[in-house]
Amino acid sequence: MSEWDSGDHGYDGGTDYGHVETGQDHESLNQLHEVNAADNNYDSNFGVYEQDSASAESTSFDQGHHVSVTDASGAQYEESDFTSYDHNEASADHTFAAEGSEHSSASEYNELEALQARLDSSFASATQLHTDGGAFGVASN
Repeated sequence: MSEWDSGDHGYDGGTDYGHVETGQDHESLNQLHEVNAADNNYDSNFGVYEQDSASAESTSFDQGHHVSVTDASGAQYEESDFTSYDHNEASADHTFAAEGSEHSSASEYNELEALQARLDSSFASATQLHTDGGAFGVASN
């Protein structure tokens, strides 16, 4: 900023006054905004469906005795013994279905915002005063 004053306070017995002022303003704004974010997910799902077990068993046991006799004229004698044994066994095991799944995801997010502004202004003003019947004026910008 500058100022000027004529400093001349009299000619012909009058008053003279002059004043000039000029200046400049400079302003600026810088702003930075940053965002960093991350997201991680993981899940798993495992399952076993329908597990069966079965068994069967059977046993059979038979026993017998046979006797045959003929009388005195043809004397015949007969005898038989028998035993029968059966055993059966069966078993089964199985799993019908097994299933599993896994999932994971990762994401990142970055954001950068910048703002820059500049304001320049200038001004000038002047004042002039004469009291001996001369000029009177004010100028401003």
